[in-house]
Amino acid sequence: MKGLYDFIVKPKTGRNNNKKIINGKHLILNTDLQDHNFVSRIGIVMALPAEDTSGIEIGDEVIVHHNVFRRYRDIRGVEKNSRSYYKEDMFFVAPDQIYAYKRILKWNACKGFNFVKPIKENKMFSINFEKPAIGVLKVKDPSLKSLNIGDLVGFRPGMEYEFIIDNEKLYRIPTNQITIKYEYQGDEEEYNPSWAKSS
Repeated sequence: MKGLYDFIVKPKTGRNNNKKIINGKHLILNTDLQDHNFVSRIGIVMALPAEDTSGIEIGDEVIVHHNVFRRYRDIRGVEKNSRSYYKEDMFFVAPDQIYAYKRILKWNACKGFNFVKPIKENKMFSINFEKPAIGVLKVKDPSLKSLNIGDLVGFRPGMEYEFIIDNEKLYRIPTNQITIKYEYQGDEEEYNPSWAKSS
């Protein structure tokens, strides 16, 4: 089976990402079906579309939109699959719902997307853990020539969309929302909360 324009993807470790192992015990973090924060966002490519120029191959891990593997309740309270559902553990995924793919232990961003790691807030009296709208470029849009991996960049506030990738908290930032490249001042420190490191 092959989609004309869509990839066929299966979830890497199930449709939900609502369990953590702490001291050898399983902890369920969420039982609410409606909460998109606990939907799995990593899948494995099973089939490519007939028309594909992305560079993604069968077997690659991919980062997908949170609604791909999601289940929800309709207006009558009936539990349903997302519109991406195909059968069993297979889902149709449009190219614009894939943000990055992993090849040989390296993540590669799809065109139009970047992943940025936040940096720690260093103001003494701030209640924030990280500086708003600034971070370190970790995975770069292949069409973005002016920036390099490791550059300190600024982006429009509200454009950050959180992902946990390889135990790191990263924000998915569209390329057209990156607004500035900063020079390092020497006091920047990457921020990764402890809960992101637990599996």
